[in-house]
Amino acid sequence: MRFSEITLEEKQGALQELRQVKELFAQRGWFPGTSGNLSVRVGEFDREDFHFAITASGKDKSAHTPEDYLFVDQNGKPAQATALKPSAETLIHCEIYRETGCGAIFHVHTVYNNLISEYYGEEGFVPAQSIELIKAFNIWEEDASIAIPVLPNYADIPSIAKLVPGVLNQTIPGIVLRNHGIYAWGKNAFEAKRHLEAFEFIFEYLYKKLLLDAARPAK
Repeated sequence: MRFSEITLEEKQGALQELRQVKELFAQRGWFPGTSGNLSVRVGEFDREDFHFAITASGKDKSAHTPEDYLFVDQNGKPAQATALKPSAETLIHCEIYRETGCGAIFHVHTVYNNLISEYYGEEGFVPAQSIELIKAFNIWEEDASIAIPVLPNYADIPSIAKLVPGVLNQTIPGIVLRNHGIYAWGKNAFEAKRHLEAFEFIFEYLYKKLLLDAARPAK
């Protein structure tokens, strides 16, 4: 689908969703500095031809300006003339959209997702079991166990993007870059937000459980 064929209403809707989510996450302190990025897909999806709105690089996400976002194509290139630059990690969004067909991707940096991804980095995944918020991923088994993929935090973003297809698990809507941050996605902005909040709860839970286990007197 050509970008010119996407309706103005859909483009404006995507930008409004991004603004609402950005404002909420900024209030939670999930965008330290100018970190993090958010995107919402627009138009029909095809693995070889799709578009999405994404936060522009280097912007203060606690503020709102007309230049907070831009539209890009399936290769992460601007879909229309603009002086704005897409987030440095746009290629990772491209791969997640291509592999999952999702409708929105949210990436934030928090202390908990940094610490936990570093703690389990050598294992290549963050293990979580018997945590109530696992149900947010539509996993309802009693004492459910999941493994959240952890990728190395290379300085070269294309090197990270190449690894994404090999670790994606369609039942786990998230991947973590080691000591960097979480990417969570969903069929739409609402679902991606729900998934991200669940991951952040899980990371905080795991961190605090490690502290409690370490403080427990030996028997």
